[in-house]
Amino acid sequence: METVLEVRDIVTRFGDDVIHDGVSFTVKRGEVVALIGGSGTGKSVLLKEMIGLLRPTSGSVHLLGTDVWQADEERMNGVRRRFGMLFQDGALFSSLSVAENIAVPFRENTDLPDALIAPLVGFKLSLVGLAPDTGHKAPAELSGGMRKRVALARALALEPEILFLDEPTSGLDPIGARAFDSLVRALSDSLGLTVFMVTHDLDTLLSIIDRTIALSEHKVIADGPVAEVMKSDHPWIKEYFSARAPHEKGNR
Repeated sequence: METVLEVRDIVTRFGDDVIHDGVSFTVKRGEVVALIGGSGTGKSVLLKEMIGLLRPTSGSVHLLGTDVWQADEERMNGVRRRFGMLFQDGALFSSLSVAENIAVPFRENTDLPDALIAPLVGFKLSLVGLAPDTGHKAPAELSGGMRKRVALARALALEPEILFLDEPTSGLDPIGARAFDSLVRALSDSLGLTVFMVTHDLDTLLSIIDRTIALSEHKVIADGPVAEVMKSDHPWIKEYFSARAPHEKGNR
């Protein structure tokens, strides 16, 4: 399979604090990959470095064939149109309606007239399981799960090849979280979408993820299918997966 993301020897320092010390991995087209790690391991920092929002101290990121930290602004703008990003809180514009939020990528990156943008917004809403009349509402009128879906619709506006998600189920109740997981997996399978997510959600990990990358001690400590990573003897990984044991026992 084609490599769509290559992170190579990333080092990140903030003053005397070392966050990453030689982090490397690749992501293949069509994979659904999760990045896990304890608090302070720099998962969200690494995500920002991969999409060009935060420069690492050293190392390289190749995204969709482009060296993120060597490319000029024009080249990076082209890359940005080929990926979608869903931030942890959705990052919707509170002053805009749902439809206007989803229309932002079209208005910023295309010359499409309003007459064409409106049906495209409606299609994106249906893609994430929301009714067309949701477009008239303000973000504040929506539940947390619906806001996440609107943010996902906006991230999918320009038909990206790869979708980045930062803690996508954070703040959702268990039913809403599992529904969101199922939606992400269905979209990946039906659209051939590559998905890279930062998550701490064990149920997400065990239900829809193809591959897990674990960060600890400033490095990648495991990289492989979930079942394989679960067998690791690393203390943090053992502790992480043992947290699910009571839940499993209670559902037998």
